[in-house]
Amino acid sequence: MLDDRDRKLLTLLQEDASVAMGDLAERVNLSLSACSRRIQRLEETGYVARRIVVLDREKMGVPTTLFALIKTAHHSDEWIEKFRRVIADIPEIVEAHRLTGNYDYIVKVVLPRVEHYDVVYKQIVRKVELFDVSASISMEVLKSGTAVPVDYAE
Repeated sequence: MLDDRDRKLLTLLQEDASVAMGDLAERVNLSLSACSRRIQRLEETGYVARRIVVLDREKMGVPTTLFALIKTAHHSDEWIEKFRRVIADIPEIVEAHRLTGNYDYIVKVVLPRVEHYDVVYKQIVRKVELFDVSASISMEVLKSGTAVPVDYAE
């Protein structure tokens, strides 16, 4: 069961996981050791899945975002697993979801320029059969992040 201090710690860690333990402890009104124990408990119980570094995409040379909507005629477990393996091996695909509705999958692709999408597209279709692919280029990022709401956790 999480309390308000746990939620505050999780919020602060989502904003910047590199914050010094002393600063975190001060901001949630805990001793250094109590704060450290709480964070360790949050990690051990799975509330903190991992700590990562978020890179600047412009500096990394992949400023373009494209979303590909995919339809397939195949829905077997074997096909899905093959598709999962294919996209896992393509670093430009940073996110993928199976959907309800008119399309089966959506993948988020980060690229150096829009023309590079053809390279990614060919890597997929050479290895797995697709029925239809529709791609849309992101014109502007209105909201982006990795933080999730902490108020719903028990």
